[in-house]
Amino acid sequence: MNTSRSSIRRHKKRFVALFVLLAHVAGALASVQAVMESRTAQGAIAWAVSLNTVPYVAVPAYLAFGRDRFEGYVKKRREKLEETNSYIRQFILEARAKGFLVEEPPERTALLERLVKIPATIGNDLELLINGDMFFPSLFEGLNNAEEYLLAQFYIVRDDALGREFQHHLMEAAARGVRVYFLYDEIGCYLLPGSYLETLREAGVVVHAFNSTLGRVNRFQINFRNHRKVVVADGRVAWVGSANVGDEYMHKHPRLTPWRDLMLKVTGPAVQSIQIPFLEDWFWASGDLLELEWTPQAARSGASHTVLCLPTGPADRFETCALYFLNAIHSARHRLWIASPYFVPDEQIVSALQLAALRGVDVCILVPDDCDHLLVRLSGWSYVAPLEAAGVKVYRHTNGFLHHKAMLMDDHVSAIGTPNFDNRSFRLNFEILMEIRDVHMAKEIEQMFLEDFADARLSSASELEARRFPVRFAVRVARLLSPLQ
Repeated sequence: MNTSRSSIRRHKKRFVALFVLLAHVAGALASVQAVMESRTAQGAIAWAVSLNTVPYVAVPAYLAFGRDRFEGYVKKRREKLEETNSYIRQFILEARAKGFLVEEPPERTALLERLVKIPATIGNDLELLINGDMFFPSLFEGLNNAEEYLLAQFYIVRDDALGREFQHHLMEAAARGVRVYFLYDEIGCYLLPGSYLETLREAGVVVHAFNSTLGRVNRFQINFRNHRKVVVADGRVAWVGSANVGDEYMHKHPRLTPWRDLMLKVTGPAVQSIQIPFLEDWFWASGDLLELEWTPQAARSGASHTVLCLPTGPADRFETCALYFLNAIHSARHRLWIASPYFVPDEQIVSALQLAALRGVDVCILVPDDCDHLLVRLSGWSYVAPLEAAGVKVYRHTNGFLHHKAMLMDDHVSAIGTPNFDNRSFRLNFEILMEIRDVHMAKEIEQMFLEDFADARLSSASELEARRFPVRFAVRVARLLSPLQ
């Protein structure tokens, strides 16, 4: 009996020794990859140290969160590059022939066009849809009026009253012969039951998950998410913005109510620009290249908005989203107002905001006072002191939950879309942003901001300093985790 127990103990020790050896070998190999591929020195150092010291925890974490390049998307996009480019070329040629392109764009617009390889267009008609009670009636009317096809893409869809109403309208469109394509993010929609999707498929809706884990190297990762919210009807009208599909967006959240959100309805040649990232996302998810309408048409007579569509994501050659906001901050001359529900910027963004305020720009950051993510709420407090010292004003919206993502620069440039002011949007998520150059739209955005500021209070670093040590310590720890938020 003693011999048997001794043998079992020896086997356990050998197993533990082998496990430790393999874990450290895996950690060492993963740390080499982290050093070679991490976009920032801080990230490379953090991963290298943790992978070599605590590989038992760090290796699984690295597989899930460590990479910031979306392997395979670019390669698959290039497989059909000639075909997709032919659509884009057709759109650009016809838009130029019809006078929809900005032939001599300002320097900043030309730079952004080179960054995203999509031209800015003129002659668009835009409508601000503030909150779900404006957006969803507009969207459902558009779904009911579609004749040829519908493209629908959301990060979160819930199987609740609003989600089932959305489902019903998609099914009705499919029943009358409209081609309906529905793309969802499987991480954002992890609570969406399979029966919801199967009901859509049985009704003739073509449904695909974005498949961020598609491919051998992506099997374990949950870092990359498709955060875009886009609907396009017939290539003639589109809705873009920050609202997902769920009852909370109709002010029915049990705690965070009212829910402040924003979508943009677009008609005109910019709709074709919005179709481009959907075409590429759909091809990644399904392998199918959709036949869509690529001939731009004018919006209503007299429409004059200049619009640039900026799709961004981890498959980009450059960090498009981060570069966009850096450029906007540096370009601001007298005003920069930013609203974001999740404000966890990196150091270069913080420095740019400080410089803008120091050169006399009115820099105001609007965030929710209450947040649905504890880590984000804690880490956000760590930025107040350095920003306040430079003259940046941080306002905390107190009337429910502020979820919209918007920017107003000077008196003529505004932006609406899906990116938050955090590392995930800057580098890890697939996002979409619409920049608008128009004084009248800037006035509408200004009015929205003024209403938001009226429901907000000016935040101060002294609020955090007055809290007990455990809270202040938690804020610092949360900031260390900001790359994962």
